[in-house]
Amino acid sequence: MNPVTQAAVKAITKLRPNIQDGYLRQRAAEDASARLTIASPRCRIDDKVVATSEGAEIPIRVFTPLDIDFSLRNGLHVNEDFEGTILFFHGGGFANGDIDFYTDTCMKMALKLNRRVVSVDYRRSPEYKFPVALVDCYEVARQLFARELLDDVDPEHIVLFGDSAGGNLAASVSLLARELGEFTPRTQILLYPLVYNDHTLTSMFDSVRENGEDYILTREDINGYVDLYLSSPEDFFNPYFAPLLEEDLSHQPRTLVVTAEYCPLRDEGETYAARLELEGNEVECVRVLNAIHGYFLYPSVFGFVRDTYKIIESFLDHQPLPQEDDATWLALLGTD
Repeated sequence: MNPVTQAAVKAITKLRPNIQDGYLRQRAAEDASARLTIASPRCRIDDKVVATSEGAEIPIRVFTPLDIDFSLRNGLHVNEDFEGTILFFHGGGFANGDIDFYTDTCMKMALKLNRRVVSVDYRRSPEYKFPVALVDCYEVARQLFARELLDDVDPEHIVLFGDSAGGNLAASVSLLARELGEFTPRTQILLYPLVYNDHTLTSMFDSVRENGEDYILTREDINGYVDLYLSSPEDFFNPYFAPLLEEDLSHQPRTLVVTAEYCPLRDEGETYAARLELEGNEVECVRVLNAIHGYFLYPSVFGFVRDTYKIIESFLDHQPLPQEDDATWLALLGTD
């Protein structure tokens, strides 16, 4: 990261409020940002509600890429055009983010990856504590795999995808699916996920110390979000909150883990990928250089955003990463 950019990022970081005091202001800012989203004519958006057996209602938003063809002779023809379905769990520290704030990102995902995207508006903390968000995400996944939500879905081509806290939820849904045996995810993508329970100065991960103060997401932020999310001290040691604590990581989906060079969660994500591979799973892990936590939401004019789509597309298509002299990534596992 060049010195000018680094200085700007550090200055912005210092202006951010304490999470426990400022998460509501963050929600208001996200709501205002979401109202500026411009829909694409090449993506149909449908809102649905998933009902649970306990009487809860979980909003979801479905983004379907369209093939639009027009000619003077035949007129306008619009057809659905997608190769599979992504079940997306948004980030935001379990307290921020929602399907409105992530609408622009989900539209881009649908169009760039040529996949239908189902975005889940799980219940957030601190109004709803752990494990409510996980239960919501699991129930939507269960109904999607059972074809109760979309009757044309192919369960073999459903991809669990989450960024940050959403990456935590995707990993935990996969673990819970193995435990309960109601469905079997084949593929998951974890984008700079939270998968461990120690983000203090004594953490075993260097990235928590190296990147924990000056790169937008700080150690204090992470611990603030976690305090808002967990119900009790015992939850810190629950592998459905911290998947890296799970003793048995076998029989997990084919996995792509993408980390960011200047993210405090970098090392735990890469360690989770290494554990998955060690225990017999098919894994790819890529570190995006010069990137900070949350970069996937940035405009596509940024090279690391465009390159992340290349990484994801190569993974989904079972293709090797493109060989580029100016690549902004470092391949760590399983990308040959």
